[in-house]
Amino acid sequence: MRQASDHTPVWLMRQAGRYLPEYRDIRAKAGSFMGLATNRDYATEVTLQPLARYKLDAAILFSDILTIPDAMGLGLSFALGEGPKFAHNVRDEAAVAKLAVPDMDKLRYVFDAVTSIRKALTQADGRGSVPLIGFSGSPWTLACYMAEGAGSDDYRHVKTLMYSRPDLMHRMLAVNADAVALYLNTQIEAGAQAVMIFDSWGGVLADGAFREFSLAYTKRVLAQLKRTHNGKEDGIVIPRIVFTKGGALWLDEMGGLDCDVLGLDWTANLAKARAMVGGAVGGAGKALQGNIDPNVLFATPAVIQAEVAKVLNSFGQPHTDKTTTGATHIFNLGHGISQFTPPENVAVLVDTVHAYSKQQRTGHN
Repeated sequence: MRQASDHTPVWLMRQAGRYLPEYRDIRAKAGSFMGLATNRDYATEVTLQPLARYKLDAAILFSDILTIPDAMGLGLSFALGEGPKFAHNVRDEAAVAKLAVPDMDKLRYVFDAVTSIRKALTQADGRGSVPLIGFSGSPWTLACYMAEGAGSDDYRHVKTLMYSRPDLMHRMLAVNADAVALYLNTQIEAGAQAVMIFDSWGGVLADGAFREFSLAYTKRVLAQLKRTHNGKEDGIVIPRIVFTKGGALWLDEMGGLDCDVLGLDWTANLAKARAMVGGAVGGAGKALQGNIDPNVLFATPAVIQAEVAKVLNSFGQPHTDKTTTGATHIFNLGHGISQFTPPENVAVLVDTVHAYSKQQRTGHN
């Protein structure tokens, strides 16, 4: 971890998705989002599509953060052009009492896709040098969707439960955390080479509530995760990434998480984050991931190039000593890519990250 590289690596949250016409073609063939996500071959093809277009440095499993509550029996569905919805919500004592860590066989389609994607990546270059990232929603983010029954603008139902019955919320979060840990560990067993926890709604919490209801349960997940594929100390370590949208307020505390990478949204200052948690050469610290505003991708190529340079310059001079560790950066968006993004603009971003970050390291164009 925190190794020097010849260029700043780049991948994009939701890089396999609706902004690509080839994705839309496959989704139409599948008939529905879940028809796509639960089909191993479709999920494999969709995961690989952006890698065929762009020189990305990682693949991320095509799936959804809500597979766990679906496996708990809440009935996940996606209407075309709309967000996720659950047939059943979790807002009272009876509903919370029914919750349990689901049988991972109900999520076998996810693990089969991981194994299939990993095999395809290895066959593509003979080495599997582009790593495969598995992921899950955080316990808190899952709880938000479970209580709201869908996306939300005001988080009224989940916060009502949290404030009026914190005991029930803690029960839900404990089940969610143990389910997330088992889910990610099973992805690792299936071949995922890194895992990411998406705390997409952590930033909607008040200060103390974030620590109690989000951060504490992210820690519970991390404490249970496998560190290597073979379980041995000499095995290849599985990096753990934590992304909390709106989480820069708590970066000092997140720096103590038992993870390797902290993702940042576009409101965070990379230079300050590097100074706070990036660590010194040869010392401990966190790699940083992010954090360009996804809406930059609607601008002209020249503006995209300039904004990429701003992000890379904000992080500062890259760590270049390959004999030791140091502060490192993975370029990404500050949140998921918009479905309306012009695909050609993604190519501008990826190519600029590679070219400009190489120039930072060598001083040559």
